[in-house]
Amino acid sequence: MKKYTEIKDISNLSEMIKEAILLKMQPLEFSELGKHKTLVMLFFNSSLRTRLSTEKAARNLGMHVSILNVNDAWNIEFEDGSIMNAGSSEHIKEAAQVISQYADIIAVRAFPSLTDKEKDASEFILNSFIKYATVPIVNMESATAHPLQALADAITITELSETRKPKVVLSWAPHPKPLPQAVANSFVEMMQNMEVDLTITHPEGYELDANITKNTPIHHNQEDALKDADFVYVKNWSNYKAYGQILNEDPNWMMTQEKLGKAKFMHCLPVRRNVVVEDAVLDSGQSVVINQANNRTFAAQVVLKNILENL
Repeated sequence: MKKYTEIKDISNLSEMIKEAILLKMQPLEFSELGKHKTLVMLFFNSSLRTRLSTEKAARNLGMHVSILNVNDAWNIEFEDGSIMNAGSSEHIKEAAQVISQYADIIAVRAFPSLTDKEKDASEFILNSFIKYATVPIVNMESATAHPLQALADAITITELSETRKPKVVLSWAPHPKPLPQAVANSFVEMMQNMEVDLTITHPEGYELDANITKNTPIHHNQEDALKDADFVYVKNWSNYKAYGQILNEDPNWMMTQEKLGKAKFMHCLPVRRNVVVEDAVLDSGQSVVINQANNRTFAAQVVLKNILENL
């Protein structure tokens, strides 16, 4: 593996999941692999699980870790040919190359604006690091994708599935703030590469990018979609067509114990209790959100391990 910026960077998903599960059993087995290697983590946006799990994963492999909250330090300019006589004092062309001198791997987290659809879709921050850095890049969530979360989700479903081909439902939920489509996008793409029966359910008008959903069945009746589900992944995303807007806050889309049935409940966290999902679900034995959060470490660790082995 040369980098991990999108799910397509995984050459053999089933083998990578198996490898991650083995790392979970013996997390320090390869603690010499990253010795004298440095991971630099750049956060253009705040993080809890991604930051802590990725740092732990790197340290499990023996790596040094440097963390920089980029927007608290300076504003990087990304536009070519820009006249830098305003707020930006450093251009990505220099910044990426300089950081590459200090790092063996660079991990980047940068959310979308949710105002400029075309610019967000261009992944200008992530792709600028890919273009100008001279070391491998890891995507810790970008404008349109969260491949580390999706890999953790795949590990979780593989570990907990009781059937050969489980029914997995991705369900939209209400939220008071506009949220990106990144987690939903990557979850859909990951499930399309697994032996699962995937269904998406959301209110009319909340379709994700058709280039991502492809032929995945989409239902606007949530309760019909949830029938006989083995795993229910609940996530809000803002409108994709009316980009970044909230056009529906219907509380009836909140996940309840009655609608969940016997399925296992999944969510990437953080989650707004009694808005996205009721307490009875989160506090039940059917909730596997803590399992998912734990698997964030081993998703990151298997990615870093594979990159280190190819340096």
